[in-house]
Amino acid sequence: MPLQVSDYTWQQTKTAVVISVPLRGVSIRDADVFCTENYLKVNFPPFLFEVFLYAPIDDENSKAKIGNDTIIFTLYKKEVAMWETLSVADVDKKMMQSIREKSILQAQERAKEAAEAKAATRREDQKYALNVMMQIEEEERKKIEDMKENERMKATKELEAWRECQRRAEEQKRIQREKKSCEQEKQIEGERRKLNHKSHTRISASRNLATKGRLSENIFSEKLKENSIPAPRSVGNIKINFTPRVFPTALRESQVADEEEWLHKQAEARRALNTDIPEFSDLKEEEKNPEWLKDKGNKLFATENYLAAINAYNLAIRLNNKIPLLYLNRAACHLKLKNLHKAIEDSSKAYRIMKLHLRLTLPMKLYKMMLRRFGI
Repeated sequence: MPLQVSDYTWQQTKTAVVISVPLRGVSIRDADVFCTENYLKVNFPPFLFEVFLYAPIDDENSKAKIGNDTIIFTLYKKEVAMWETLSVADVDKKMMQSIREKSILQAQERAKEAAEAKAATRREDQKYALNVMMQIEEEERKKIEDMKENERMKATKELEAWRECQRRAEEQKRIQREKKSCEQEKQIEGERRKLNHKSHTRISASRNLATKGRLSENIFSEKLKENSIPAPRSVGNIKINFTPRVFPTALRESQVADEEEWLHKQAEARRALNTDIPEFSDLKEEEKNPEWLKDKGNKLFATENYLAAINAYNLAIRLNNKIPLLYLNRAACHLKLKNLHKAIEDSSKAYRIMKLHLRLTLPMKLYKMMLRRFGI
């Protein structure tokens, strides 16, 4: 049974009421204060203080100060007036219960309204934050697009400048070629004129010496023919480019299968040496075996631990990437995890490895027959 506190004191003005309630050992943590327009209650076990106010108050602006074994209430009146008493006189139990219930309902409604207002404020804040983030992202996207556009324009200008330089260089080369050809033509024309001048001089001399005899005339005519031969053409260099050779030997003598097998063996040897890389140094001996890792991945797949199985297959593929079954098993894991693109990629790798293996191991006739029969 709570102890009703009755030794309280109160004072009033036209706008406020000050109530002092002594409670020994009272603290903010243990005291339960409830206040509405017409009802005030303090529950501090085993003490209980309640009062049914004479007139309504502004409970939102009213204050309570707890400390020094006392609670001091400062209640602000809604209407400016002096109260005759602090509490309502002649209040029976039924009316008291009704006031309590009404006060509780009012408090619940206010708490509900406050919660709704807080939720609405939080939604508005989230909406505002979302709009701000969208604006920031839009600005960033626009900035990135502007940067891309500037880079594209810069690259276009550089390309145009490079093309202009190439065009000018080609134009200069063409002009030089034309000048060179003109000079050669002038040189040839000068040599031809010199030869014609010599031939005319020699012909006139031969006419003056025609009386020396037929034999001398024939000898002179033969020398004239020899000297009338034009000079040889100018010397030049012709640059010839040959296409690169794809195979070390002629294609009809090349052994493609042997060369690919040798490359495969070299890759396997390098892969065996890679097991000594520091990232594999902390592995056990059985963990460096691709077959052991494949079996480990199969066990993990059976227990539906697909991510761990993928890790096991990844390590096995890094140790030996020429086993098609590793890619097929990893594709099955990706298929279980709905990673369809990765599943297709691993299946394609396994198909290419199997096709290359058949090409290297089977005779060409049997290999072509399987291509036609199975469409691989």
